[in-house]
Amino acid sequence: MSVSEERPYHHGRLREALLEAAESTLREHGQDQLSLRKLARDIGVSHAAPGRHFPDRQALLDALAVAGFERLDRELRKAVAAAPADDFPARLDAAVAAYLHFATQDAALLELMFSGKHRPGAEEVRAASEAGFGLMEGMIREGQESGHLEQGSSEQVGMVLFATMQGIATLVNGDMIGRSQMDALVERAVAQFLRGTRPA
Repeated sequence: MSVSEERPYHHGRLREALLEAAESTLREHGQDQLSLRKLARDIGVSHAAPGRHFPDRQALLDALAVAGFERLDRELRKAVAAAPADDFPARLDAAVAAYLHFATQDAALLELMFSGKHRPGAEEVRAASEAGFGLMEGMIREGQESGHLEQGSSEQVGMVLFATMQGIATLVNGDMIGRSQMDALVERAVAQFLRGTRPA
């Protein structure tokens, strides 16, 4: 019996199963180990089945990046919504904490998301990235309007915050600080960011 006969072509939720398996492989083994043929074998379908949704490996990587940005956006919005609506520092702290939990739990996925976003022709990935980053930029503008942050270019103020977040993520992912220290570090970093960008 051939491999294609042993493994059914059809799968009730093939696309979702492939993305879940790909994300698991990415998390455990890195991007280099991602292969459509291996994913097909892992979820028990024929090697030709993934082609119904992903014509090549790059299409799979782009879909992973899009799904990653969509999940990041949901997690950011959920965290901000859970904080007091009239407490800007608490909402900003919640957003930063949510971003960093994502960045440290799925570092390989985040790297794929950012590299995919800058790839020529990756319009769908770029469009997916705009929601979460749009939320953060909106929070920067909100902070400026409420007097918590200095006036000026919201993009430049946001870049300072983004650099702070990425710096913490790098320290945690590089095992230079323990994950147990991250929440306290986030709280201190946000407080210092707010002090440093408060209007004179």
